[in-house]
Amino acid sequence: MHHLAAQWIVGLLRDRNIPFLICGGLAARGYGSERDLHDIDLFVPGEHFLSVVQAGQAFVSKAAAHRQEEGWDLTYIQFKYEGVKVEVGSADGPQIFDASHQGWVPLGIDFSRYVTVNLLGLELPLMPKEDLIQYKSVLSRPVDIEDIHAIRTSE
Repeated sequence: MHHLAAQWIVGLLRDRNIPFLICGGLAARGYGSERDLHDIDLFVPGEHFLSVVQAGQAFVSKAAAHRQEEGWDLTYIQFKYEGVKVEVGSADGPQIFDASHQGWVPLGIDFSRYVTVNLLGLELPLMPKEDLIQYKSVLSRPVDIEDIHAIRTSE
């Protein structure tokens, strides 16, 4: 079902010419991780965030809001499409929790830097591997450590 959810959100974004960047487990999969996907995570530029919220209104499962949870401090919306969670974050000022220093650090999202990979039957712009490894290292949750290990062993 992940491919249907990916096709839905990518179609919604591309129809509106909204840049996006895939991160999280789906990006890790593009670099060699084989763990099960829990959701699809991506960022859009802040100025396009409300347009995404409005366009996906029929599939909202968590309203657009600023939240601080699970190592993340950002504004995002969660959609549910064909049973799959799709989380779209605003690239305006997201922060992640640095587990080693016990503090919040900015997560810079640069839409000009990406790697195009064919995943779930789509050409997707992934966060560059070094950026993904860097932010997953900072978060250091068990799932992040697992992804980093898988990415490094597939190189």
